[in-house]
Order: sequence, then C-alpha cells, then structure tokens
Amino acid sequence: MMRGVTGRLMLLDTASLYFRAYFGVPESVKAPDGTPVNAVRGLLEFIDRLVRDHRPDHLVACMDADWRPQWRVDLIPSYKAHRVAEEREVGPDEEEVPDTLSPQVPIIEAVLDAVGIARVGVAGYEADDVIGTFTARADGPVDIVTGDRDLYQLVDDARGRRVLYPLKGVGTLQLTDEAWLREKYGVDGRGYADLALLRGDPSDGLPGVPGIGEKTAAKLLAEFGDLAGIMAAVDDPKAKLTPSQRKRLDESRPYVEVAPKVVLVAGDVPLPDVNTAVPRTPRDPEMLDALAARWGLGGSLERLLTTLGS
Repeated sequence: MMRGVTGRLMLLDTASLYFRAYFGVPESVKAPDGTPVNAVRGLLEFIDRLVRDHRPDHLVACMDADWRPQWRVDLIPSYKAHRVAEEREVGPDEEEVPDTLSPQVPIIEAVLDAVGIARVGVAGYEADDVIGTFTARADGPVDIVTGDRDLYQLVDDARGRRVLYPLKGVGTLQLTDEAWLREKYGVDGRGYADLALLRGDPSDGLPGVPGIGEKTAAKLLAEFGDLAGIMAAVDDPKAKLTPSQRKRLDESRPYVEVAPKVVLVAGDVPLPDVNTAVPRTPRDPEMLDALAARWGLGGSLERLLTTLGS
C-alpha cells in the first residue's frame, strides 16, 4: 500500500547499494570509537547524489527481509546456495557478508528511519520482490536503482519504468530502457527474464539450460517470441531448432517449468502502508543527532539533509 503516490518514484535496492558503498569507500572511514562506517557514509552519499540528480517525488529504501526465500529454494534448491554462511532451522539462512559490513546494516536502518526515508522489507520476500510490487502499483514513472541486472525485467518504456545501474559509484549511471536492452541483449524488459532463465546465472545459483548461452537464448527468443514459444517449438518437428538445442531444451523441461517462478520478481507482495514522500525535514531530529555524533556521520549526512530540504 502506498499513500498519495503521484510523480516520480525512486526505488533503492538498498543491499545492492550498501555493498557497493562498502567496497567503494575505504574501510579507514570510521566512527569515533573506531568502528568502520564506510558503508553507512557511502550509502548516504549515494542517496544524496541520486536525489540531487534525479529529483524523485517519492523514495523507498527496499530491503531484503529474506535474501533467499524458502519458496524459491523449494523450486530450485541451488538458488543462492553458494552464498549461505550458516543454515538456520528457524528463519532465513545467514548470508555470507564481510565481517565489517554486517554491524553497519543496523546503523544504516536506524539512520534511514530517523531521516524519514521509507524503508520496506516484507517477511518471506527479497528486496527485488518489494521493488517489483511497488513498480506494479505505481501510477507515475519509476526509477529503480540497483546493481542487480535481474531487475532489467521491470523495464517498460510505455509505463516509464527504467533501471539506473551504477557503473562507478552513482555519479555514473547506465540508464537502462528498452532501446538499451534491445541493443545489448536483443530483448525488451519482459524478454530479459526469459533470457536470464535460459542462460542461467551462476551468481544466483540458476543452472540455465546446458549449452544455451546468452546469444543463443536471444536468437531463440527472437525466433519464437518467448519461453512458451520456444518450448512449443521443441514439440514441433518443423521448428528451426538444431538437434542438440531440441534435446537440451527437452531434457531441461523440469527446470524450465519451475524457473519462471524463481526468476520473475513478485508483483503481489503485501506491502505495509507507508508514506513514500521524499522527507524535507528529519522524522526524528534528536535521534538523528545522536546517531550522527555516535557514528561520526559528519558531512555525508549534512549534505543529504541539505539536498532533501532543497
């Protein structure tokens, strides 16, 4: 649920951005007590630059309440399996995260809350699913800021949906629209999910169809339209498939049947009722002052507050 969303909505894939901040800002950036705060300060600087450059009317920091939902693992057991640091009997497995990044995440959450930037994570879902649902429900244009190409599937020129993909910090962004996708991959946003499914994605533990890489997947989608069209061609002896393609696709039917549910971001997450408007003044000034002093957030926070208020 969103209250009064008119104008441009910016959705932050928050974990993707704070990982980039962590690796992009030296670990020598520390709080007065010596705790590294490079991810915290880096993320605040990212948000400052994004709001300054793109002037959204609404802003949501989307969170991974569950980075590896069980319903996806049940369908494809290898899903993100290589990233599990510790399996848990109750609740989500623990993700492998650098030792000095994990303690910064609660600080990031506290600062975003005190500033008043809407922060949304929903149990049983990834940030991608939260982003997908906000995107589906928005009436106006949507900018999705992420370093995760999976979200290219949400690009839709007709509805003003684009992905801002950071190339260097967030000062240099790749504005991903349908023209860019067609030039790079030969598909539009809807076709990107099919392409990713066929090609596979080692970073997410998706096996793909053996022997079908990105270029072959793009050719098959151009020839047969979509995944359903490709699988229908497997059963059509007249369809233009090589014997090896036909065999591999046929053998991959169990994967192809379940993979769309894993690859496609959810569009029906039960979102909380939040105020997504860009905050002009801090929601909790006293808490923000305390956080700024304790963690030495200095100019990074001051610049963001100035930008939000302007």
